[in-house]
Formats: sequence, structure tokens, C-alpha cells
Amino acid sequence: MKILLLGGSGFIGIHLASRLARDQHQVTVLSRRAVGPLGGVGYVTGNAVTGQGLAEAASGQDAVVYLVGIIRETRGQSFHQAHVEGVANTVAAMNSSGVTRLIHMSALGARPGTGSRYFETKAEAEELVRSSKLDWTIFRPSLVFGPGDNFFGTVLKGLVKAPAPFIPQIGDGSFPFRPIWVGDAAEAFAQSLTNPETIGQAYNLVGPREYTFRELSLLVRNTLGLHKPLLPVPLVLMDLLVPVMNLLPFSPITLDQYKMLKAGNTAEPDAMLKTFRLEWRGLEAELPAILKFRPINL
Repeated sequence: MKILLLGGSGFIGIHLASRLARDQHQVTVLSRRAVGPLGGVGYVTGNAVTGQGLAEAASGQDAVVYLVGIIRETRGQSFHQAHVEGVANTVAAMNSSGVTRLIHMSALGARPGTGSRYFETKAEAEELVRSSKLDWTIFRPSLVFGPGDNFFGTVLKGLVKAPAPFIPQIGDGSFPFRPIWVGDAAEAFAQSLTNPETIGQAYNLVGPREYTFRELSLLVRNTLGLHKPLLPVPLVLMDLLVPVMNLLPFSPITLDQYKMLKAGNTAEPDAMLKTFRLEWRGLEAELPAILKFRPINL
């Protein structure tokens, strides 16, 4: 198949491009710099969020995979631009070029009324996909882990390794998560492309075990060989502090991330396991490599 990846230069995109190339698919990644780390993968200049080069890149493809997403807004890009406007541009480009197969990456927890702009714009994008006349499949992954991930390799690692004599814990740390290995997420995406039964379906992507936020913090701490205690910070205090920290240019946690954290991120795996053949690798197997990973700047 000829497959166009939008967001193919990101963490999940690189793994998916590599997985598809192994199956001899002809993979093209649309990126602003038209360069990338993988041999056997084509890179073309364009920008899904603005629509630049999108119609040209979609022309002649058998399928398009939309992976574009941001976890923190910047002056140059908002959640609405990355999650909604980019999807609208993609649907329009596919309609004009005659491509009908769309795989869309949403997020577990995407729904209106959450107070999180990340979740709400992901939900808005889902509605655009569902209301299109395309042959769509939607994936909603929980936290995705693997070397180079942002949550375990950067956010949680930084929280645990901070110079304080303790590890701050938000509230009682009971918020549940069910993280999934990036290889399993990429495998589900790849299998859906050749499985017509996935058309018109949405799947939650989760791993084999559910953890509380406290358990994840302790797991990272112990893997790093540290012995600092966890210090609970009452939610009533965090509710006051986070909006103030959110005003800082380099806030350790944004207000939107705080809302998502308190909501947790878990689901049952039944539909996923019934449809896809996955290794279903656990977090403990990958965590040492994740915490040792050093990114390479291209």
C-alpha cells in the first residue's frame, strides 16, 4: 500500500513508519523539513496544520494516517490548530484527491465538557472524522511508553530526579492509568490498514496493567535506584498553585495537563484484544531503556 503519515516524524510516527516499511508498504511522511531518521521512508515538505502541500502529498495514496498532536500549546500552535484544523484540512485534501482510507489517532479520554482543551479538541476532531464520508478508523491510546516518550522519559523522570529531597505527589496519587507500549500501538495501526472490519470503528489502546499515579512514580523512582520519599500535596493546594504556575513560560505542569492527570486515563482492553494480535508488552520491560534514553537531534 501507499501510505501517507501526517505527524510521522514524532514519537509514535517514527515507530509506525518503521513498522509499515518492514511490511514493504510505500511510506511517505509529510513534514516541514522533509527529512527524517528512517531509510526506506520518503519525506516530503508540507504542513497538515496549515494545509501546505497536503493535497499534493495525498494524491495517489491508498491511505492517510493522522498522528499530529501536541500536549502543550505554544505561541505558534494551539490545540485547536493541531487537533482540529489539521484534521479538517486532511479530510478536505483526501476528498479532493480521491483517497478514502483514514486512520486517525485521538486520545483516551477525548470527550466534550472535560475542561481540558486537549481532550475537547481531540473530541472535536473525532466528530469531523465520523461525519466525513471516508473509511475511517479511530484509535484512542492511553499513555504511550517507549524510548523517547515524553511522559515517562521526560515528565515523570524529571519529577523524580528533581533536586528536592522528596518526590511531590499530587493528592493521594490514586488517579488510574493503563499505559501501552509504542510497539503495540504501532501494530494496531498497521493491522487496521489491511483489516476492513476496523472501518467505522473506534478502539481504546491500553496496556496489560493498570497503575495509579503513585505506583508509576514509585516504579520510576525504584528503577532509577533512588530512595526519596513521596510527599503528598493536597489537591486544594494544587488547585491554587497550578493556575499560577501555568503563567510561567516554563511551567513544570500546565493547567490543562493537571486537569488530564486528575481525570486519569484507563479503559478495558476487550475490543482491542478481540481485533488485533499484539505482543502486549508491559511497562516494566521497557522502563530501564526509557529512563536511559538520550534523544538525537536531527
